[in-house]
Amino acid sequence: MSRRNITVRSLLEMKSAGEKICVLTSYDASFTRMIEAAGIEVILVGDSLGMVIQGQESTLPVTLEEMIYHTRNVARGRECALLVADMPFMSYRSPSLAMESAGRLMKEGGAHMVKLEGGAAQLEAIRQLASQGIPVCGHLGLLPQSVHKLGGYRVQGREQRDATLIREDARLLQEAGVDMLVLECVPNQLAAQITAELSIPVIGIGAGPDCDGQVLVLYDMIGLNPNPPRFVKNFLHSGRNIQEALQAYADAVRSGEFPTAEHSFK
Repeated sequence: MSRRNITVRSLLEMKSAGEKICVLTSYDASFTRMIEAAGIEVILVGDSLGMVIQGQESTLPVTLEEMIYHTRNVARGRECALLVADMPFMSYRSPSLAMESAGRLMKEGGAHMVKLEGGAAQLEAIRQLASQGIPVCGHLGLLPQSVHKLGGYRVQGREQRDATLIREDARLLQEAGVDMLVLECVPNQLAAQITAELSIPVIGIGAGPDCDGQVLVLYDMIGLNPNPPRFVKNFLHSGRNIQEALQAYADAVRSGEFPTAEHSFK
């Protein structure tokens, strides 16, 4: 069954229509073909590859060259999904470096959109990228590249002051030109508020059921992580094979069956 190419406009139309957006990470062509067969709209080449592929303790050691390599591999298996690539730690510490890094991820890697972490501190870089026609995905809440500053992988936005800051950062990112936003490990109510306030798609990971879509790390949702975060569900259970697990994930996101309270935070 043929599918249309997913674009930034496609995702906006899905948000407007109330259709849930399915996102998964991938790092190679083989898994990408299986993700495509499940009809998932967005594939994220995450710097999570540092942990799930390389065995690192965090995402921080991942280099731009490694991100380009894996993005290029995913692009070879991609057919219709929108391909998003993470900009690794310190690859966007200035607007000019952000332009160079994003340009390489798109020209050499084949990415359609780049993703970077952080709020107000990234506005200048985001404006520069947007002004050159580079689609950008923001990332707020738990920021894996700031894990040492945050004191670990902890839920963000539970205190009123922190929640207000995340909401304000979300508004500023949209005004600066981001086309999509990932919210990671924030309380359900905060994620719902931000999703309602923004006109761009908001994708949750550990952010409750009211976001416009959901993302998980591929290796987590097929049970390859022996100690998965609370917000992860293993879709390979119940005797499924990998292709069936990918389809079950897509179906659960679209129907609203995932995430549940078990995979969310108050």
